[in-house]
Amino acid sequence: MIYQGNAITVERRDTLSGHHIARLTFDLKDESVNKLSSAVVTELGEAVNALQAENDLQGLVIASGKDAFIVGADITEFHTLFTKGEAYLEEMNLKVHDIFNAIEDLPFPTVTAINGLALGGGCEVLLTTDFRVMSEKAKIGLPETKLGILPGWGGCVRLPRLIGADNAVEWIAGGTENRADAALKVGAVDAVVTAEQLDEAALDILDRAISGELDHQARRAEKKAPLKLNAIEQMMAFETAKGYVAGKAGPNYPAPIEAIKVIQKGAGEERGRAQAIEAKAFAKLAMSSVAFNLVGLFMNDQVVKKKAGKYEKQAQPVKQTAVLGAGIMGGGIAYQSASKGTPILMKDIKPEAIELGLKEARKLFGKQVERKKFTSEEMTEKLTNIRPTLSYGDFENVDLVVEAVVENPKVKDAVLVEVEKNVGENTILTSNTSTISINRLAQNLKRPENFCGMHFFNPVHRMPLVEVIRGEKTSDAAVAATVAYARAMGKTPIVVNDCPGFLVNRVLFPYFGGFSYLVEQGADFQRVDKVMEKFGWPMGPAYLLDVVGMDTAVHANEVMAEGFPDRMARDTKTAIQVMYENDRLGQKNDKGFYAYEEDKKGKPKKVSDDQAYALIKEVTKESKEFSDEDIIARMMVPLCLETVRCLEDNIVDTPAEADMALIYGIGFPPFRGGALRYIDAMGVAEFVKLADGLADELGPLYAPTEKLRQMAQNNEQFYSASAKA
Repeated sequence: MIYQGNAITVERRDTLSGHHIARLTFDLKDESVNKLSSAVVTELGEAVNALQAENDLQGLVIASGKDAFIVGADITEFHTLFTKGEAYLEEMNLKVHDIFNAIEDLPFPTVTAINGLALGGGCEVLLTTDFRVMSEKAKIGLPETKLGILPGWGGCVRLPRLIGADNAVEWIAGGTENRADAALKVGAVDAVVTAEQLDEAALDILDRAISGELDHQARRAEKKAPLKLNAIEQMMAFETAKGYVAGKAGPNYPAPIEAIKVIQKGAGEERGRAQAIEAKAFAKLAMSSVAFNLVGLFMNDQVVKKKAGKYEKQAQPVKQTAVLGAGIMGGGIAYQSASKGTPILMKDIKPEAIELGLKEARKLFGKQVERKKFTSEEMTEKLTNIRPTLSYGDFENVDLVVEAVVENPKVKDAVLVEVEKNVGENTILTSNTSTISINRLAQNLKRPENFCGMHFFNPVHRMPLVEVIRGEKTSDAAVAATVAYARAMGKTPIVVNDCPGFLVNRVLFPYFGGFSYLVEQGADFQRVDKVMEKFGWPMGPAYLLDVVGMDTAVHANEVMAEGFPDRMARDTKTAIQVMYENDRLGQKNDKGFYAYEEDKKGKPKKVSDDQAYALIKEVTKESKEFSDEDIIARMMVPLCLETVRCLEDNIVDTPAEADMALIYGIGFPPFRGGALRYIDAMGVAEFVKLADGLADELGPLYAPTEKLRQMAQNNEQFYSASAKA
């Protein structure tokens, strides 16, 4: 044994040709995956020192003892590291460069055996070796830009020299995970083999390099030298890419463009200077609020996944499901279930509704074939997972039912009572309702313990969130089964307790309330949309209302007003009601706050409509000028306060789940971290002061809770993070 640590061992081995080599294995004790924490990086430095001290070694294989190679740096350490400042981070990266460079400079050839996921720092480790062999099921990539940073341990330096600047820009700016065939095609790896052949292939490459058949020194020289691009080629490679990536990433996500600049600045430099440029740029980005918030989102996502995983372990298998109510929503649910491998019955009382649901599912499968996600044969096979029916004949073998009929409590109640009579005693019933109380729908059921909410967001195939709503009598088994089914469908389930609107819609409608107040006081709704889109929302409130549908919004608002009359009921008519009364439902009938025309792709395109302005004069009481900051405050304060109330009312368990639900469910700007992290960033005391000022004019919708006031007085925050944005 050359070296033994908690995460790394280095052992002597002999190849088939009798060459004396070492095998460095990453196998972090008591963890399911390998991560490059500060402690593991320190061990790697010690292991490399031990290798340098050996006299008779002829080669090195780097491998993993886990199913994945290395999933990346330990992101749980990032916030703590970021607090130490830019200079510390730059120095830290340069020290890691020294360790990685020492691997690259070892006096014998090196090869990495990539058996599974190799991401971020894990990918940067394998770039240090002379050769790489990859299992056909493995993936590699540098996803750092998705965290608001860039590869800081040599990725921006080595990858362009290995696969070319254009390919490296695509990998790094896009943050993609790349399959083995794609990696081989661009030259990121030297061979792709089956998992069983991986060790043998790595040893074979090493043997050939030791014997001189493969020139490992030429490989090293290429990685350490400047990029072979003249000035014209550099301009073509980088300036074009910057324009394209800026258009894709948008102004709120600087990391992809910064990564291209780092590659460009380092292109004409040798290894050390290029790495210094990279280390400095990483440290600068790491100090930004965007990086802080995106890292926070990653941490929150881990909380959500961990909680869902605990439920899943308790769940009985869900092997056969059913959806009640075909049409667009039922067809979307059926498609999602079938595409992920869970067979589903699709029931309706009308043959034409069944056909509409099947048409929707076929359309969605067809798009996947166009994108080459499925072959035509796979599509045909997956479609057989959807079985249309007009009767309950096959329902006795169903494990879980999703009721997805119209959003009407009487209709839903009748359907749920009926289906309960036609399923087994242990079948879980769920309702895809966006606002109707689960406790109310459970009243006439004989087995309310087997019933909960399963709220999908539209369009089902795109929106990642599913709210699993626990009623007063819902059992843990029902929640566990529903969470497990949502996960099997590729969704992110978040468990919430019952109340009007549950979590996401309860929080969304105060946001719409803020919009109504603005229009009432004379704000131009198109300007409000532009301000909020610049703030980071995928669409402004007027446009979002058109997409949701004015009829849906009015119905949901009535539920909210009944449930929370003190702050959500209005004595006066709103612009939303005016649109509804004048049959301007939004995209459903091509007129709402905007009018809609078909674009070249057949999708609705919004255009300004004078009639909408004429109609809302009915509710406009004054003409007031609002700054961008005023608009943002009036829109964001009620949304954030309602999120606080949901946490205080135990509708949602943790700040992490609340913030992730808003990001996955209504497109809250990810780079801002969520509503509660947004309050933390402003400072709770400052937020309370802002809310109080608005509440004096606009009323209870803007009034802080007493607990929030106490938090402000005690200088507390929602996240006990070791850093502030």
